[in-house]
Amino acid sequence: MIVGVLREGGKENRVALLPENISTLVKKKITVLIESDAGTSSCASNEEYVNAGAAIQTKEYILKESDLVLKINPPEEDEIPAGKVLVAILNPLSNTDLIKKLADSGVTSFSLDMVPRSSRAQAVDILSSMATIAGYKAVLVAASKLPNFFPMFMSASGTIKPSKILVLGAGVAGLQALATARKLGAVVEVFDVRPAVKEEVMSLGGKFIEVEGAKDDASAGGYAIEQTEEYKAKQQQLIHEHAVKSNVVICTAQIPGRKAPLLIPKETVDEMQPGSVIIDMAAGSGGNCELTKKDETILYKQVRIIGNSNFPSKLPADASKMLGTNYINFLNLMIDEEGNLDMNFEDDIIKSTCMTRNNEIVNEKVLEIINMESE
Repeated sequence: MIVGVLREGGKENRVALLPENISTLVKKKITVLIESDAGTSSCASNEEYVNAGAAIQTKEYILKESDLVLKINPPEEDEIPAGKVLVAILNPLSNTDLIKKLADSGVTSFSLDMVPRSSRAQAVDILSSMATIAGYKAVLVAASKLPNFFPMFMSASGTIKPSKILVLGAGVAGLQALATARKLGAVVEVFDVRPAVKEEVMSLGGKFIEVEGAKDDASAGGYAIEQTEEYKAKQQQLIHEHAVKSNVVICTAQIPGRKAPLLIPKETVDEMQPGSVIIDMAAGSGGNCELTKKDETILYKQVRIIGNSNFPSKLPADASKMLGTNYINFLNLMIDEEGNLDMNFEDDIIKSTCMTRNNEIVNEKVLEIINMESE
């Protein structure tokens, strides 16, 4: 069997596999093809891939000869491996047009952002891996842009109070942001609609902001769900009160397949302290701040608003290391010891991540969204 790894385009610096991951596949007598310079931005040279047992090839050759293609971001039109197997992060719930194209092209596609939230699936949970990096990097960016210290300082020149950080969303990214900000000496408050995360927030040294009356849905797999209008009104007021007193607001709140909830309206930004920083990691799905612009940094009334949904690309070496482990663990579920494809579509991880197969869209969540769009 032949596995091909494509180079990412645009401003993406990560790569699906590093040279250190190649040996696992080579031991199974799998031929690995790497697009030229795919790992350069992740500090991995073509020579290192060759030394690890891979071959350097062009994108066209890889798409033609590979049985299975690995990529991080959704493929462009000229990157769709017709009739082959594709493993990537496809964002299928908001990218249904691509899923239709993959089905029409006979691609058996797997989207690793659809991995179920279970103990067994943790080894392939790309979202959690990348959220860890995003939460860490977001705090460092905020600290570098803030005109204040994070920790408290006491000196002959007087006492400087610690910065106040508000984290919206206590998922993996939010909890990592909390942990990092606390290590830097900041006072951190955390808001989340899920009361179940309160204990985790407090164990990391954060103060949990709680709004009574939140709906929680066990079937959501640990993700946030849409709340009532009454709850949203109380939530908005409480977040406003805490945001205007904060030096930094880090936004991580997202709902899979839906527009990110609006938590920081323009009126709140109007009252924030001059020099404050908003880091909006939900920029790619609309943003938690009303003024956020995707992939842009704007200055509004001396408040800096940074819209960045891809902080992991800013730490490409370690991000690629974590991604590579996730990809290899996933491939181990669908490749036998002789290096042949052995896809068990009854396996909960394989089933949850499979988007298209036999020229059909097979994921129920995607089909539901497509049906809603056609109504």
